[in-house]
Amino acid sequence: MRVIRATDYDDMCRKAANILSAQVILKPNSVLGLATGSTPLGVYKLLAEWYAEGDMDFSETASINLDEYVGLAPDNPQSYRYYMYNNFFRHVNIKQENAHLPNGLAADKTEECARYEAIIRSYNGIDMQLLGIGHNGHIGFNEPGTAFEKDTHCVSLTESTIRANRRFFDNESDVPRFAYTMGIRTIMQARHIVLIASGVGKAEILRESFTGPMTPQVPASILQLHSNVVLVGDEEALSRLQRE
Repeated sequence: MRVIRATDYDDMCRKAANILSAQVILKPNSVLGLATGSTPLGVYKLLAEWYAEGDMDFSETASINLDEYVGLAPDNPQSYRYYMYNNFFRHVNIKQENAHLPNGLAADKTEECARYEAIIRSYNGIDMQLLGIGHNGHIGFNEPGTAFEKDTHCVSLTESTIRANRRFFDNESDVPRFAYTMGIRTIMQARHIVLIASGVGKAEILRESFTGPMTPQVPASILQLHSNVVLVGDEEALSRLQRE
């Protein structure tokens, strides 16, 4: 694993955006695995700015998102399709048919998971996967205890994740209890992984994930086995990882 230290959130976003932009510039038809949440917002903002300035071209790029809530329509402001469209897709020239998320309204959950895995296979896998990390070590919506060998699946969200997502909804009762997510095995098959983290609240889980034992109770700990992981974090997030 390579660690890139940033001074603060803005610096972290710039360093992570530089990695993703280099991937697209060097391989225009890259397949990017993308994440949602508050942490990547600054990364998407910079990539959109660089596109507007003529420095980026996403016309041949495909994106495959990590996850989506079950039960939310694409035009629901809390759906991840809505998040991706408004924070990234509509600001760049990625073709909408190449921008993939699970269908939160799919009638058959098993069929939807199989369909999503088939999409990933049709692109011959993901070139670069962008990840955040939850306070309990989840990546995507792979909660503690998730088997490492899982592909895309439907999960029941833990109470800690529901509470963490409460800020995006009017009431906690509105937070979906289920979500589709790429599985650990799917994530680990990406050729490159970029994990971003900001703030002192992520310091302890980063220490557990990268210096502790590999265990399904800390899903991100499996990243210790990946041959090409870059951790980009600000000083607060990396404060419990020793400098090398």
